[in-house]
Amino acid sequence: MKILYATSEAQPFAATGGLADVAGSLPKALTDEGCECSVIMPFYKNTIKEADAKTFKFVTEFYVPVGWRSQYCGVFEKDVNGVTYYFLDNEYYFSRDFGIYGYYDDAERFAFFSRAVLETIKHTGEVPDIINSNDWQCALIPIYYNIYYRYQNDMRRIRNFFTIHNIGYQGLYGFDLLEDILSIPRHMAMLVEYDGDINLMKGALEVADKITTVSPTYAEEIFDPWFACGLDRALANKKFKTCGFLNGIDVNLFNPATDNGLAEKFSVKRKSGKATCKAALLEKVNLPADDDSPVIGIVTRLVEHKGLDLIREVFDDIVNMGYKVVILGSGEHFYENFFHEAQNRFPGKVSFVCGYVPDLARMIYAGADMFLMPSKSEPCGLAQMISLRYGTIPVVRATGGLKDSIIDCGDAAGTGFTFQTYNAHDMLDSIRRAYDAYGDKKAWGALTTRAMKADFSWKQSAKLYIGLYEELYGWE
Repeated sequence: MKILYATSEAQPFAATGGLADVAGSLPKALTDEGCECSVIMPFYKNTIKEADAKTFKFVTEFYVPVGWRSQYCGVFEKDVNGVTYYFLDNEYYFSRDFGIYGYYDDAERFAFFSRAVLETIKHTGEVPDIINSNDWQCALIPIYYNIYYRYQNDMRRIRNFFTIHNIGYQGLYGFDLLEDILSIPRHMAMLVEYDGDINLMKGALEVADKITTVSPTYAEEIFDPWFACGLDRALANKKFKTCGFLNGIDVNLFNPATDNGLAEKFSVKRKSGKATCKAALLEKVNLPADDDSPVIGIVTRLVEHKGLDLIREVFDDIVNMGYKVVILGSGEHFYENFFHEAQNRFPGKVSFVCGYVPDLARMIYAGADMFLMPSKSEPCGLAQMISLRYGTIPVVRATGGLKDSIIDCGDAAGTGFTFQTYNAHDMLDSIRRAYDAYGDKKAWGALTTRAMKADFSWKQSAKLYIGLYEELYGWE
């Protein structure tokens, strides 16, 4: 089976979040399970290293209709661990000074990309069985397919699979873009119209053959107005084609037994190195290692939906309970200022590093005792899986992928500590349970062993995707 995985970002070439991690790992897992999976993405000149770009092989070039214009597209390819990556080149759209999103013409940029994906299939003759499009940046792919390509003989058997990584980002634009920028005929406007505006994700939901999310619980939650960010009415009659598969992580990349970035490597059979990693973390963030206080780590974007308002409400209680707290992240100035001030109020107990430092994030995963993720919503989450891999016990709210991946220790067989309601004191109770459990070294050792043995590789999820791909392609 031939799968074309369409994404706006993918490791190791461009990344802003979890989508890139998935796009860099799932296609490889699908290939390992017998699929012929390729990735197609923009050729970003500001994120792809020049040395990598020189190894790309030129495939073809053509012009892509964008509204009333035709824009050049060059196609390059590179094999990465058995997966073919296609890069779509247009310097006007993808040779920008910084970042890959946030430009005034993002609608036009990703309309070009989406149409170029389908034109690449047409010009190369490499026709996939399934196109798996991801998030709003690729939402126009199934829309354009239904408008312009569905009845072309060589492409009529393609099935469209649309994956929602975060329903909060929908591709919202004014109707003035409909024809001149998005190339959607006026008589087809109903595909993307929602509440008087253009909503690209809504259009993909209408025409996709299957809709998936990145965890089973999130697939249920998006039908609830609390989680749907306004799209619950568009989803109401689409349960029949919606399901969720839990993301995995690259277990070779995140492996404490082989991780050269650690102060000392360790494994489930030889965990002594974790104490060395804890000491190295405390030294790095200028906290004393003068006692056996548990260290709770936080690596996150500093925004409200990540549960920062809960942490703020009971932060003093967490520190006074006996924890050392290490925070890494950036975002809203309100929360940045709060953690800066907390660091000043609790010298020797709290350390805050503003920004995202990958090496420090890895040290927190490996050196902390607990990892806190009290998210208001979390489609999947990867940090809790990574922390388990390093024997760091998650404290999470039971939502989305956090609910699907973390089993509460209340039954003495779990892998973390969970709370149900979005309430600061319910979170604090779980943090207190973790603190009490840490005091029983024998039980804590058994807990970390269970955590490190938890399997979040892509293998099982890849099999679920393949099963759905095969079901979908069997339709006539």
